[in-house]
Amino acid sequence: MSAAREHRATNSTDKNRKEIRIMRRRVWILVLAAPIVLAAAQLVRDSRGFTASAAKAPTSGAEVKIDNFSFGPTALTVAAGTTVTWTNRDDIPHTVVSEDKVFKSKVLDTDEKFSFVFTKPGTYGYFCSVHPKMTGKVVVQ
Repeated sequence: MSAAREHRATNSTDKNRKEIRIMRRRVWILVLAAPIVLAAAQLVRDSRGFTASAAKAPTSGAEVKIDNFSFGPTALTVAAGTTVTWTNRDDIPHTVVSEDKVFKSKVLDTDEKFSFVFTKPGTYGYFCSVHPKMTGKVVVQ
């Protein structure tokens, strides 16, 4: 094989390898970007739903939904004597535990509920003991 042919064959192989690397890189970018875009869309959709459900809450009771590893609404203001009910709408088990140990739920599976009557004014922070980064608060007036 002449030197010119050998040089062209090497260049062609190098070019093919480079194209394959670029194609693989593009596929990885798409694979990694898709879940991020889907999660962002889910957050936008969920935040609209939480606002609407908070506005419809009855005065004798209020509801907090647990979904997509978050409490919604994250902050809830109620009058003393109000019963707050947490409902797990997630596919993953969660708990509701107050920071000052005033209330604590059992592990809630999908569609299970936990309720607590807030009789004293104050701010009650709470979290999920299974996923401690999940937090919320109830302000009782």
